[in-house]
Amino acid sequence: MDDAARPTALVIMGPSGVGKSTTAELIAARLGWPFAEADEFHPKANIEKMTNGVPLNDEDRAPWLEAIRDWISREAKSGASTVLTCSALKRSYRDVLRQADARVRCVALEADPDLVATRLDKRKGHYMPKSLLQSQFADFQPLQPDEDGITVPVVAPPDEVVRTILSKLGLDA
Repeated sequence: MDDAARPTALVIMGPSGVGKSTTAELIAARLGWPFAEADEFHPKANIEKMTNGVPLNDEDRAPWLEAIRDWISREAKSGASTVLTCSALKRSYRDVLRQADARVRCVALEADPDLVATRLDKRKGHYMPKSLLQSQFADFQPLQPDEDGITVPVVAPPDEVVRTILSKLGLDA
């Protein structure tokens, strides 16, 4: 099945604190698509590691990424396009998500690490400590030309960022 005929999964990606949740929720509301927060797919052991300031490794992330991929496929099989957050920091992680039975399009949110650190200082009730931010920026691999996706800076207000994303993806009609 070609990409135009398959449901789409928009993966709003980037390091913690870059604005994935805000952006994804606004996009999902505009498009009327189901929304998922990738953090909700983490096994308890992953959450405990991050809470204790220990970065996850590729082995830790494997079942998490597979669970997200499987959710995308279940939604797509019912005909639903989706919007979800996922750090998707490495190409290999995005490759797992692209195994889903949907057209997986990545939206990399780009922000200055100092801005993100300031946001994390203000965030309440999240298990991801600011101490892990550096490891996330170190692991981040930008989208490559052969990946279905776009990169958008998040210096503008969220509504403007969302308008830019939908326009660049051709979803603003």
